[in-house]
Amino acid sequence: MAIRWRIAILLAVITTINYIDRSVFGVVAPVVRGEFDINDADYGLITSGFLLAYGIGQLISGPLIDRLGTKRAFSYAAIFWSLATILHALGRGLWSFFTLRIILGLAEAANFPAASKAVSQWFPANERSTAVAIFMLGAGLGAIITPPLTVWTMESLGWQWAFIIPGSMGLVWVVLWQRWYHSPEAHPSIEPAEQALILENRSGQQSRAGWCALLSHREFWGILIARVVSDFPFYFFLFWLPQYLIDVRGFDLRAIALFAWLPWVAADLGALVGGSLSSSLVTRGQSIDRARKTVIWLGAVLVAVAVVPAYYTDSSALALALICFGLFAIQIKGAVFFTLPTDLFPADRVATVWGVFGAVGSLGGSLLGLLAGFMIQGAGYESVFLMIASLHLISALLLQIFVPKIAMVAD
Repeated sequence: MAIRWRIAILLAVITTINYIDRSVFGVVAPVVRGEFDINDADYGLITSGFLLAYGIGQLISGPLIDRLGTKRAFSYAAIFWSLATILHALGRGLWSFFTLRIILGLAEAANFPAASKAVSQWFPANERSTAVAIFMLGAGLGAIITPPLTVWTMESLGWQWAFIIPGSMGLVWVVLWQRWYHSPEAHPSIEPAEQALILENRSGQQSRAGWCALLSHREFWGILIARVVSDFPFYFFLFWLPQYLIDVRGFDLRAIALFAWLPWVAADLGALVGGSLSSSLVTRGQSIDRARKTVIWLGAVLVAVAVVPAYYTDSSALALALICFGLFAIQIKGAVFFTLPTDLFPADRVATVWGVFGAVGSLGGSLLGLLAGFMIQGAGYESVFLMIASLHLISALLLQIFVPKIAMVAD
């Protein structure tokens, strides 16, 4: 296997750990909410605190990754968020969990900017959406693993260990990352042909342009505007799905362990389909612009097709199946949408751009998540599902309007 694909797998592993760490609280929530008297509005505040901090963290982490380099920055971030996860075992109520989620959000924010920078350094343009899809598998895989692992841990050892065990996994990954990751120029095991392919593709894609140059690009603002409305649907299912299945569909914790991971299998399949389809279209001669936008629109339409009937059906089994299809569609779009910073900006600016790109998504997700908590407490889940159905269509339309052509920008 070529070194670059091993790097993609290593990125998928840490993204899996990253998503286990952030997802545990959603599975533990029905227990700790009862133990510490946390209502729906309080829980919405806690989840929004994570996303707000996550957005701020991406603003900070992007430039730091570009300055420190992928290897060092990723190591520091993984250590920080692993320790933050472990500290959740000390949570004792609304404000302690709110504070811990903020700390976790700040630290976990580096994952996607750092992984995207690694992809921009290691992969040619026609392989990037596939590479992004591979490391995005970690998001779904983490959410797949979390329900059964967390329920088993809670029942066997107590809810505190549900945070301690996954937090420790990240510390182990850092040791492997330090040993195995190097730049393409310095990797001791890379074949000359692979190195030449990577470096040739990167030629002419370096830039020392500062913030003023970035802010002058319409494409920069275009992807930010499209991103601000796109993150909430994924995070709603990540943080609220177990609670929804209990509140509306009558699931208990055992049923959560048995079935709540299924939507995330579908999400991973969606990421693979979206990334592979886009790469295939480019390989067959379509432009980057047409290939990316075709898949983005496909995913956006399918989200709406799935999510609306998921709420209105009387069948819990059909509702879960439609939620699976909805997450499949979200990740079809996401695998390609998240590739855009690497398509539009030089490798040495990708982490900075991705930091802002991710920050506005998290800010939008935070505000909509806070709103969702009040909506659910006041009127139930219906309006939230309808909002989810519309947001990806709005995102795709905004991208179409504000980024008329997806292509590498000129300084």
